[in-house]
Amino acid sequence: MFFIIASFAIIVCLIGFIAYKKTMGQVDTTSSEGYFLGGKSLTAPVVAGTIIMTNLSTEQIVGQNGQSYVAGMQVMAWEVTAAVAIALLASVFLPKYFRYGINTISDFIEIRYDTMTKRIVSILFIITYMVSFMPVVLYSGALVFNKIFRVDQMLGISPIAAITIMVIFIGVVGVLYLFLGGMTLSAYSDTIYQFGLIIGGLAIPFLGLRLLGDGSFLAGIEHVTQNTPELLNSIGSVDSKIVPWPTLFTGMFFNNLFFWCTNQMIVQKAFAAKNLKEAQKGALLVGTFKIFGALFLVFPGVVARNLFGDKFLSLPDGAYPQLVVDVLPTWAMGLFGAVIFGAILSSFAGSLSSTSTLFALDFYRPIINKNATDSQMARVGRITNITLGVISIIVAPFISKAGSGLYAFVQEFNGLYNMPLLIMIVGAFYFKQATATGAKTTMIFHVVVYALSKIFLQDIHYLYVLSGLFFVDLLIYIIVSKLTFKGNAFEISHYSIAEEVEVEPWSKVKVLSIVITIVVISTYLFFSPLGIARI
Repeated sequence: MFFIIASFAIIVCLIGFIAYKKTMGQVDTTSSEGYFLGGKSLTAPVVAGTIIMTNLSTEQIVGQNGQSYVAGMQVMAWEVTAAVAIALLASVFLPKYFRYGINTISDFIEIRYDTMTKRIVSILFIITYMVSFMPVVLYSGALVFNKIFRVDQMLGISPIAAITIMVIFIGVVGVLYLFLGGMTLSAYSDTIYQFGLIIGGLAIPFLGLRLLGDGSFLAGIEHVTQNTPELLNSIGSVDSKIVPWPTLFTGMFFNNLFFWCTNQMIVQKAFAAKNLKEAQKGALLVGTFKIFGALFLVFPGVVARNLFGDKFLSLPDGAYPQLVVDVLPTWAMGLFGAVIFGAILSSFAGSLSSTSTLFALDFYRPIINKNATDSQMARVGRITNITLGVISIIVAPFISKAGSGLYAFVQEFNGLYNMPLLIMIVGAFYFKQATATGAKTTMIFHVVVYALSKIFLQDIHYLYVLSGLFFVDLLIYIIVSKLTFKGNAFEISHYSIAEEVEVEPWSKVKVLSIVITIVVISTYLFFSPLGIARI
């Protein structure tokens, strides 16, 4: 155990030191732009790395593998189909965002609608990150760490007490990371951690298959295909509890567009690129990664089902941590723990950064201190990070009560506002008659109806609910906007700041977006009854 803890500590400290040395002197983190947006200096690989690691954490690694342990490869919809949305981010959304020269999604909402609409969206972002995403990241990370380091056994305490201790440790380190180096330090450490996560993540199913095949990788694959072919099917049934196949083209697609194209936590990283070309290249690298990410975010759950049988059906989120403990050699535990820690740290710090950015730029400067200097803004960002970190640490242990599973819990919570926000952004691009009244009415209607659906429509899958609500929200948005339109059509050219930001698009973005879409379709065909699955 000493070797495991020592190797973990050495790797984490080494990566932190390398990232700190890399960023030291490059960006002034005492300024608001330097602290919140890395001085708009990131290149494509760094943009890709920080987006991947902000998105990819233990709520996915544990949660999605827990879902696939129960339902098989249909869970890969969350990963593989996301690549199409990311291609649209690169080819459609980013060029329009960059023309506005915005720092936050809520900035865009304010330019297109009004300040009140902006603040409603910002508040919803902040609440979601604070009570859903960040606590789930901390809790799921603590689950894995308790398995690897056996904190409960080492201290002679209950598992929930051990998890609480790990939650506090991870939360404190995440806050310190941002306190010291802002977004830039986090971004560069993310770039390093992503390689370790890819290698370590792929090692788990590889070693699991070897264990299944008594030392033979190919025999392990044969075991899976022969004994659980139904789990290799990516097409969920109409009444699937995970991803019903009709929602791939509606609720799932709309949700992916929201998350990858309009979600502040993700898009802020692209805004930190030094120009549009680097942002687009970085986004397409992320899209490519998401297709193949299913190999270690979903497939290990299938391997775990073959190894453990029905042992974890009552608590599927425990399947992946147990798989890690069973297949990894002792000498690699500390290394893998460091990689997982990097994933947790990146997502937690990334969401903290986005939340503090929203508070500082959308509430503190315009409402509390209109004359705030850059250094004051950066200081407020640090104070906000500490406050939000403490709140997330307090909430995290209660996530164990989430009955739908960790990943599903986050996605269902996002449903509170994802459809109207997507409609507002797309409408801002293409519907010149859209009004602030139409936007606010749509948002309020959706929040109320979706909340009621969680009470009265519990037997209907939330992706079906979102599928229907999207079209109802869109209808309300159009009708109310037309009724309240004053005759002054919005023109984007009035707000373009092309002279301040290089907004020339990358020439290959559309071709590569099409290639990614073709690969997504091919992946689905492979994991289907037309490919290797039998039902």
